[in-house]
Amino acid sequence: MYKVIYLGTPAMSAELLEKIILWNQVEIIGAVTQPDNPYGKKDNKESPVSKICSKYNIPCHKPIKLNKDYGFIEELKPDLILTFAYGQIVSEKVLNLSKYKALNIHGSILPKYRGAAPIQYALLNGEKESGATLMAMEKTMDSGDIYGIEKFDIDINDNYSSLCKKMVEAGFKVFKDNILKFFANEITPIKQDESLVTFAPSIKSEAEHINLSLNCNEIINYIRALSYTPGAYLYLNGEKVKIYKAHLLNNKVDDEVGKVILAKKESIVLQLKDGQILIDELQRPGKKILSAKDFNNGSNINGQKFE
Repeated sequence: MYKVIYLGTPAMSAELLEKIILWNQVEIIGAVTQPDNPYGKKDNKESPVSKICSKYNIPCHKPIKLNKDYGFIEELKPDLILTFAYGQIVSEKVLNLSKYKALNIHGSILPKYRGAAPIQYALLNGEKESGATLMAMEKTMDSGDIYGIEKFDIDINDNYSSLCKKMVEAGFKVFKDNILKFFANEITPIKQDESLVTFAPSIKSEAEHINLSLNCNEIINYIRALSYTPGAYLYLNGEKVKIYKAHLLNNKVDDEVGKVILAKKESIVLQLKDGQILIDELQRPGKKILSAKDFNNGSNINGQKFE
């Protein structure tokens, strides 16, 4: 059985790792993840990948900088280094510790959306399709040859959280369908078309503030792209209110942009430059996520303005 070292950190990476472990067609001999967060909540100090390693008694390395602390990989001598949402750039020196070409599962249909936030950008841009790409890891970010792609549809109701689940399923399928053929040298890799490359850089915290100069569809897509983590927000009376779900109501322009023109019963209607949207789920700081109906029960925001 081929021996694999897995590099990953967040929840969706942990979900994929567990699927590969239970598949039992390759042996996960170790994992590398981001260091424990001493400032996190008590039950969130270690990464989700670290927790999966504990569950299955898999050695787990948590270097501050893997490119300077890679003895763990050297000692285990893996047949393959496999990465899915690790969170650090991996040097050629580390990649070369893989007997076979090191592989990455990337959350887009490459060469589209190279970078750290491909799932978010697919939603931001209103894409109807995405996928997981099994690719060779190279010095240049997400530029390696392609060994397989598993596509899936993006539904109008999908957000970042639901798309992560679809990405895990697609990532597992593209891995299990191709990895044994890869080891047997039965796949002719496909080079990426550099003329079709687009990028998806990480979204900085200040960009989580919704830009009200955007049109209705752009704002709805922005909300989808950041829901439920970390959450896009607007200010209401100086308070940061996260908006997790919204949908288009109409194309009327009856008031100024940002104005709540109706807040009663189950509806919060927000005026934008080219129409009105219904806000469906929102959250005050430190409070639970509420439906528009429940939010209205505790607040009278009719006529107030989001900024």
